[in-house]
Amino acid sequence: MSYESLKERLTAHGQEHLVKYWPELSENEREQLAAEIGKLDMAEINALFYRAMESTKVILEKSDDDLKPIPQSHYESVSGLSEDKIEEYESIGFKEIADGKVGVLLLAGGQATRLGFGHPKGMYNVGLPSKKTLFQIQAERIVRVQNMAAESTGKEGKITWYIMTSEHTMGPTAEYFKSHSFFGLNQEDVVFFEQGTLPCFDFDGKIFLDEKYHLSSAPDGNGGLYRALKNQGVLEDIKRRGVQHLHAHSVDNILIKVADPVFIGYCKSKNADCAAKVVRKSTPSEPVGVVCRVNGHYKVVEYSELTDEAAERRNPDGRLTFCAGNICNHYFSSDFLTKICDYETKLKLHVAKKKIPYVDCDGIRQKPSEPNGIKMEKFIFDVFEFAEKFICLEVARDVEFSALKNADAAKKDCPSTAREDLLRLHRKYIREAGGVIADNIDVEISPLLSYGGENLEDLVKNEVFTITPFHLKSIYESATNGVNGNH
Repeated sequence: MSYESLKERLTAHGQEHLVKYWPELSENEREQLAAEIGKLDMAEINALFYRAMESTKVILEKSDDDLKPIPQSHYESVSGLSEDKIEEYESIGFKEIADGKVGVLLLAGGQATRLGFGHPKGMYNVGLPSKKTLFQIQAERIVRVQNMAAESTGKEGKITWYIMTSEHTMGPTAEYFKSHSFFGLNQEDVVFFEQGTLPCFDFDGKIFLDEKYHLSSAPDGNGGLYRALKNQGVLEDIKRRGVQHLHAHSVDNILIKVADPVFIGYCKSKNADCAAKVVRKSTPSEPVGVVCRVNGHYKVVEYSELTDEAAERRNPDGRLTFCAGNICNHYFSSDFLTKICDYETKLKLHVAKKKIPYVDCDGIRQKPSEPNGIKMEKFIFDVFEFAEKFICLEVARDVEFSALKNADAAKKDCPSTAREDLLRLHRKYIREAGGVIADNIDVEISPLLSYGGENLEDLVKNEVFTITPFHLKSIYESATNGVNGNH
């Protein structure tokens, strides 16, 4: 595209400043800038900015009358289920896995900047005895649950793992999996795709230049999943493979039950098109969004949007009325995903005011000390309101949720808490299987050995664990895994 046609196109949308430095650019730099501009539908991008700014002006006047908890008919708690009911859901889930109808959508675009890591977050090792990373732990859980489904049904099926990366994490993530032989999974069953980006704007709607030849942009949020599924052929792949159930979650939950057969079975038995796993809020003031109904629609209401009265309201049994804490752990039917991806442009845009580096009018790159513009993103849960059959499954926090977001200095949602939460859960599994272990003994159970506490009794019953740290492994694991022991 020539300079004249570029400028004409940009001028029509008030963005002609993007080619201000054209005369100074090398041929390669001009090609890069022209390519970046060429990918944008300027009319759509400008409309997104104005729609986002309008949405921030609309104060969400949620009277407490508009706000209702999830009805009991759409809500079950694992702790309240009988063993028979759990086994029923699990066997349904195992059958779907064995029939190849289950996929996992992993949200893995994060760069772990708050961790100070500098690599894809899934490559982080929290310091377990095995030194396994988040990616390896989750891959091995998939291997194990596939094997459990085969044992349960006599039929071997594959779970397809769809991994959403970002522009910066795609290359390193794909290379990491390749260099580790996909952690025992078949390469053709691991599908990488990339979430999109949106330009960063100043408060007047002008797109920032990050360099004279490069637009400033940011990932479009975990709600960018839907556009990426459609644009990158993933929906077609889901259809081609006959996948009907998708378990979606973020990479940073070290306790995630990947492709949880109980969750899959629960959702299938209720004919759900969309569902959320939730944990019970620990206190009224805990900073977690809650899943509830607003004017008859299922939504996640951010903790900052709840009035104190609503946050503190309790049922007659003493339980918080709005207790369903959202943990980015969702179920979608493939039919629902296909429908949603056709109108994802209607999803709400969330605006964050940020300090965005930019090239100023003198051509000098500035790093502002105060917020100077906005980044726009979509959230994965904003599709709940479009579901015809939405349900919730409450799970135990100590069994299924421990997030990794911060460096250890924060002392919360950090490597130390993630590691300790996993090791504490594994001590619990050992005790339930008849083993003896003190709280100061760190024993890690390989996901290849046990997915959720099963398959341990023959190994640990009446055993007293004294070696710390220790890695309890499957017989199929190599002894060169950097582990401290075998059992």
